[in-house]
Amino acid sequence: MTVLLREAIGDRLRHARTNQRRTLRDISRAARVSLGYLSEVERGQKEASSELLASICEALELPLGELLHKVAADVSALDKVEVAPVEEVETAPGQTVADRGEAGFEGGRLVSELIGDDLSDLRLQPAPRMNTTLRTTIGAPKLASTIAA
Repeated sequence: MTVLLREAIGDRLRHARTNQRRTLRDISRAARVSLGYLSEVERGQKEASSELLASICEALELPLGELLHKVAADVSALDKVEVAPVEEVETAPGQTVADRGEAGFEGGRLVSELIGDDLSDLRLQPAPRMNTTLRTTIGAPKLASTIAA
């Protein structure tokens, strides 16, 4: 799985900002960057210069080296993820997968017992009947308590 550097940086910047419960407007003023441009950087649509990144990091009180270290760990972890091909199911016009009596999407639940400010804290716990042989996380999760599966 390939991830773009600008997307990984944007994710980390947004994560840092939202963890501090600060608004785009607050950070854009402190960093002296337009609100629209900062939004595009966070969404991974614009590639920020080193000067701009330094200014945003200063506004977030986040050392630039720490941001880059976390982004490098994210990119490294995501490069090792293999995505399985999705089998397409054809249905008759107007018919859904549920109408055919087949299982569709099987989801999990959010795990609220995780703490910290890493993206690894945003993990999905799979439903009990799902195959748990492949689980992707970014970094080592920090558990507040043991999770019973």
